[in-house]
Amino acid sequence: MLNLENKKNNLEILISTTKKNNLDFVERIFFENNYENFPILIINQSQSPLKNSTKENIKIINSDSIGISNSRNLAIEHSSEKYCLFADDDIVYKKGFHELVLKEFEQNKYADVITFMMEDENGNLFKDYTNISKHNKKSIREVNSVVIAFRREVIIKNNIKFDPLFGLGGTFATGDEYIFLRNCLDKNLNLIFCRKVILKHDLLSSGKLVFRDENIFARAAIFYKFYGYLSYIKLVHHIYLLWKKNLIKFNQIFDKFLAGLRGIKKFKSI
Repeated sequence: MLNLENKKNNLEILISTTKKNNLDFVERIFFENNYENFPILIINQSQSPLKNSTKENIKIINSDSIGISNSRNLAIEHSSEKYCLFADDDIVYKKGFHELVLKEFEQNKYADVITFMMEDENGNLFKDYTNISKHNKKSIREVNSVVIAFRREVIIKNNIKFDPLFGLGGTFATGDEYIFLRNCLDKNLNLIFCRKVILKHDLLSSGKLVFRDENIFARAAIFYKFYGYLSYIKLVHHIYLLWKKNLIKFNQIFDKFLAGLRGIKKFKSI
């Protein structure tokens, strides 16, 4: 990795991607910014390796591993800068995002992790963000991984990683960012929420489809991971909230509950 001593360049962008054979996606991600100004680490999960970039600020790690959580863990392991920011290949950073993130860390000297907001493709907020300044176990449920920035030294020191069972490509298709942030809270790290937008992302994403069986399957597994047998009560409450918010119909309640039970059973068997 390029040794950038300039204070403005100590935020490393950790991009997870799959099956890429060129760097066109990097230009799309940084469409409103000059990507040559930032340290970038790319984890490419593919049987065909992505060639090393001629740009000295870009480092590429090719891996035959599967799953977003394995990709994120590799990114943490091979990162090198003081601060890091997770990224996917389908986002577009807002102009000046880099300076914004660094400024927040400079103003929050005790922040270990800072999460931000994002917009959809129409320029609307991606979700109804909670009006808080410091995260708790409830608020981290709404965080997307691509808006998570962190102090590398603290994450490495506390051995905080993503659980490979969760996230795209894992046994459970979602919940990877929740588990990462929950581990941060359990280690008593300081998690801050900044109500500023740093990127755009298409509105239709796996995390938005909370009513799908695979998402309920994963959510129930997370319940069991952290709450044991109380997970059954939490699953009932979760299904009730989905129905109350009109995300599922009344005649779907039983089937969705069964999907959750399958998730708990699967997690218990692993």
